[in-house]
Amino acid sequence: MSDPRETGTAFLPKFDSAGLVTAVVTDRATGCVLMVAHMNADAIAATRASGEATFFSRSRGRLWKKGETSGNVLRVVEMRVDCDQDALWVIADPAGPACHTGAPSCFYRRIGDGGLERID
Repeated sequence: MSDPRETGTAFLPKFDSAGLVTAVVTDRATGCVLMVAHMNADAIAATRASGEATFFSRSRGRLWKKGETSGNVLRVVEMRVDCDQDALWVIADPAGPACHTGAPSCFYRRIGDGGLERID
């Protein structure tokens, strides 16, 4: 294990072919998974500079600050990177629902035998 990405102290995100890394966001207080999104280098830089989560929206083709229209920003407490630096864990304090549907988390349904079941 001599890969500096895995053993060193430098932050060297391993972006995919589209220039993105996956970001999993959890609630600091509850540990609940709030959402999964993608970040490019500019989104990471904006998040680190502002302290509020900014992502790259694949559907919009641009940076998107969570809560830019709803006010439901994610105040970043800590960011972690996985062992090979191709995924990020964003620990945040949400200022309202994380999901655009109004649910506290984007993961508000479980897969059951009869299909999807809403959990609240």
